[in-house]
Amino acid sequence: MKTRYIQVRNETLKRCERLLPEDMVVQAEVFGSPVKWHLGHTTWFFETFILKAFATDYKVFNEDYNFIFNSYYESIGQRVNRNRRGMLFRPPVSGIYTYRQYVDDAIVALLEHRSDDELLKLLELGLQHEQQHQELIITDTKYIFAQNPLLPVWDAEKTLERFKLPIEIEWLSVEEGVYEIGYKGESFCFDNELNPHKQYIQPVEIMNRPVSNGEYLEFIQAGGYSNPLYWLSEGWDWVKTENITHPMYWFAEDGAYSFFHLDGLKPLDPQLPLMHVSYYEAEAFARWKGMRLPTEFEWETAARIYPGQFNTCVWEWTGSAYLPYPGFRVAEGAVGEYNGKFMVNQMVLRGKSLATPEGHSRITYRNFFSANLQWQFSGIRLVR
Repeated sequence: MKTRYIQVRNETLKRCERLLPEDMVVQAEVFGSPVKWHLGHTTWFFETFILKAFATDYKVFNEDYNFIFNSYYESIGQRVNRNRRGMLFRPPVSGIYTYRQYVDDAIVALLEHRSDDELLKLLELGLQHEQQHQELIITDTKYIFAQNPLLPVWDAEKTLERFKLPIEIEWLSVEEGVYEIGYKGESFCFDNELNPHKQYIQPVEIMNRPVSNGEYLEFIQAGGYSNPLYWLSEGWDWVKTENITHPMYWFAEDGAYSFFHLDGLKPLDPQLPLMHVSYYEAEAFARWKGMRLPTEFEWETAARIYPGQFNTCVWEWTGSAYLPYPGFRVAEGAVGEYNGKFMVNQMVLRGKSLATPEGHSRITYRNFFSANLQWQFSGIRLVR
């Protein structure tokens, strides 16, 4: 476990290598957080839930950090409002790196003489939590870079060429039947993936790949953003209020589109997977095509039958609301605030994205976001 801990923590630092301190303190919107905050928050998690509970005579690095790096754990104490994280220009970035090293040294020392089950389970949860924030470091920072008028390049080597899709679509059949849904195994999973249960599924065909930029461009050119008949009422209100005319990071000029990614602004490639669309856009596109989004149960079942067809670079919106599985129970203590409290007004996404750390994806993994959010690497797969 010590080796795994070091590897995961180092991966976080690796994702920050090309960032300047100035890049790491910006918060452009409430849905995103500064990189510096991510570095501090993930470290606070280990300090709060492991070192303070299991390490004898551990001395907290800074008592104020519980206030500035607590995210949403009401039972732990007060915290900085989420929309104020960008005001935390002090402590400096260098101080947060010092904090991380201080906690890392204490965790490694603790693991030298403690290996009881409760400790190791909490440590694994902390590492999985850190991997979630590794993905957020990419998505939040991409959004920040896109707000800069110069649209600077973050990493010229992070191109999307390897993700090009085949032009043709194949339809994968799922036969009518009762299928088991949910995680069943001995490795780690989040509590929202439990308990395994049965779901009846009618016969359905699902795309063998996500929707491409070129396919979504046809929706735009057909007036998709100006026809209310394709949109849910909330979605249409969102389109009009926010003046949405295309996916996030698409830039229109002289009738042509460009796309902004980590390697800068490039002409839109029609063969690349569509990404950075909201649930509202995904649902409207499906209606325009005369199809629909899969339920999360259809998605999981198809992914079990055809696993090689679901290893893609975008999270895929489903038509399922984020709700508890039968028998779901909130864990005791502060860690019980991790997933269950968000089971309202969220939609489920399945799969993984190009920003998901290696080893952090499962067929049963349930991601979830509000229907209006676009900043994640979120795409579309249809059923008919």
